[in-house]
Amino acid sequence: MPALKNVAVPVAAAIALAALAVLPGCTRKASQAQCDQLLERYASLVVTEKYPDASAGQISAAQQDVKTEARGDDSFKNCSSQVSAAEFECAMRAPTPDAFEKCLE
Repeated sequence: MPALKNVAVPVAAAIALAALAVLPGCTRKASQAQCDQLLERYASLVVTEKYPDASAGQISAAQQDVKTEARGDDSFKNCSSQVSAAEFECAMRAPTPDAFEKCLE
């Protein structure tokens, strides 16, 4: 099985795209706890899509790597000021990484 550490790049890119695509408005924004949930959800979607045969332990380790890297990214740090409640709800229901990203465009 390929190394799982290469998963962080798509997550950071998706968060950066989401942060740049979302325009500030007067709608309620996601809380920091919701931003953490978004990161958890996206990491899970990416890892399980990229490595469908990975064990639960491997998935967990890859998700931790992704979250650690993303928390250092400026786009993730701005999540709570840029992601609306509607975008959050859409992303949390998304069945795939692509669908997740479309929710945040």
